[in-house]
Amino acid sequence: MSTIQTSLSEIADALRPAQRIAIAAHVRPDGDALGSVMGLALSLRAMGKTVYALLEDGVPLNLAFLPETVTILTPPYADFEVDVALALDTATHERVGEHTKAALARAPLLIDIDHHPTNPGYGHLNHVDGTQPAVGQIIYELLKAGGFPITDAVMQHLYTAISTDTGSFQYSSTNARTHHIAGEMLAAGLDSSRLAQLLYQTYPARRLQLLRAMLNEMDFRAEGRIASWQFTRALMDEVQVQPGDTEGMIDTLRMIDSVVTAVIFEEMADGKIRVSARSKDQRLDVSAVCGQFGGGGHRLASGARMKGPIQEAAETFLTALEHEVRRLA
Repeated sequence: MSTIQTSLSEIADALRPAQRIAIAAHVRPDGDALGSVMGLALSLRAMGKTVYALLEDGVPLNLAFLPETVTILTPPYADFEVDVALALDTATHERVGEHTKAALARAPLLIDIDHHPTNPGYGHLNHVDGTQPAVGQIIYELLKAGGFPITDAVMQHLYTAISTDTGSFQYSSTNARTHHIAGEMLAAGLDSSRLAQLLYQTYPARRLQLLRAMLNEMDFRAEGRIASWQFTRALMDEVQVQPGDTEGMIDTLRMIDSVVTAVIFEEMADGKIRVSARSKDQRLDVSAVCGQFGGGGHRLASGARMKGPIQEAAETFLTALEHEVRRLA
């Protein structure tokens, strides 16, 4: 596969003649994944194209309020033909999921658009820009470059993508263009206040139960510079957790004044442990620590999968992380 950085104008040119397009993002989709897929899908549909929006794990309940999410397809997929396929916000091809990867393979052209620096460029066309705070921002620029429709529904998805992946425009990756794009959307009539309320002020009671458990059980080491929590299957069953319930909870750990890095260890159904790590110090690269365990991502936000049991995985990871933390001044 080519690893040449393809311009957004060239990608727009590749999409323009295509009539049947499949768009996918990573498993366990977050706001940037879903928002980018649907933002692009709705724009292309407005041009009269047939677009298949694919998400292996479906729509998280916390994002189901967004326009036309009911059109998102999940496995098993029907046997449809595709001219062009796109993988968005997905650092490795496998992260779209087994069934979705097979569906994308039906297309003679695969386009990879991402902002994870570890992305190797697995598409025939690749636009991987690790300086961008969200893939939603890249998709907005793609639509602008191609002169593609940007409707209110498109803006709702792309604003959600950008807002959620920038921590409501707080993270250091947020740049001047991010705010310009948000301003352009507001000037075009987007109701950002409504979106903010639905995204950040409308939670099910079970999320607060999880938050209570995390605050009771959180653990500190390295003189309070590392905060972590072990999220067990027992608690998931007790609270009856739904996809999207834990989105952003790690930020509560990270906001503690002494904390430099926060980690959540999540016990998955297959026995693996999902590691989510965050840093608020540019000198501490959590993607490098996650890389020791086969993971990766961004310098300040990364993840990995480890073998259980959860206590052993946590101790192994935190030992490696503490080694890096203690190297800081």
